[in-house]
Amino acid sequence: MEGANVARVTNWTYFTLQGFSHLATFQVLLFQGILLMFLITMTGNILIIVITTTSPALHTPMYYFLKNLSLIEICFSLNIVPKMLVDLLLERKVVSFFACALQLYFVIFFVTSECFLLGAMAYDRYVAVCHPLHYVTTMNRRVCLHMVITCWVSAFPFAVGLTGWLFSYPFCSSKVIEHFFCDISPLLDLVCSDTYLFELLVFIATVIIVLIPFILIAASYTRIICAILQIPSAEGRHKAFSTCIAHLVVVTLFYCTIGLIHLKPKSSLSLNNKKLVALSYTVVTPMLNPIIYSLRNKEVKNALSKTLGRRKFVSKMSLPREYH
Repeated sequence: MEGANVARVTNWTYFTLQGFSHLATFQVLLFQGILLMFLITMTGNILIIVITTTSPALHTPMYYFLKNLSLIEICFSLNIVPKMLVDLLLERKVVSFFACALQLYFVIFFVTSECFLLGAMAYDRYVAVCHPLHYVTTMNRRVCLHMVITCWVSAFPFAVGLTGWLFSYPFCSSKVIEHFFCDISPLLDLVCSDTYLFELLVFIATVIIVLIPFILIAASYTRIICAILQIPSAEGRHKAFSTCIAHLVVVTLFYCTIGLIHLKPKSSLSLNNKKLVALSYTVVTPMLNPIIYSLRNKEVKNALSKTLGRRKFVSKMSLPREYH
């Protein structure tokens, strides 16, 4: 009888997303805020990709990594935010079984890629600051390409393994996901069998994906800060510290929120608090990345002004004479 019940519920064709139902009176305001951040995220990251591709001055390892980071942020945001915005306007928030599995796969894939890529970016800055004479040979085009490919490809087994294993479990009587997207933690709450081995795997995967790169980033920036302190110019030290601190703030926000959710999937953190934590790394961090890493950078600003100025000039030249 129990087996028949399990078989019946695992044949569901859809889940119901709870979303932000507890903030019913603020749904419209929340929609407007998330939509604004999503538009900023898309605009900022698309600009980074366009500028770093078209401007020869930005064809360096640092901006090559930034371009890939922007691509990840765009794909990650498109995987979650549009569905979330639609659900904020609908009373019935549903997602099909297959779409939920696919969304979870891409969440794991892009989060893993970003964690590894942020580690690669920290190493790039470490070599640039601490070993400037060897930077060109150490971070050559081939090395950068291999590092980026590794960041993308290494995410595949984690995404496939975790998603496939989780969706192989039978789900119990409730089909309501207490979240605004399909993530490991809320889906585990619906599983009606022992998930100890899976939770152990999630913990090990989180250590590999989150903690190890974060420790490497912290070690790299410790060396970088020591090197910065030896800069004789106060202005040079201030500029370098400004860049490092901005980078570390975004990295810490991203890694800590990811780790808080996934190091212990069935944590004592309340459901509403989990949603707020998840909102920070799904909406806020992708918006901050282009601002912190690039748009506040003088080289990017110069390339942007040249690109916009060139387009304005071409547009003006294409107009009839009487419009000049």
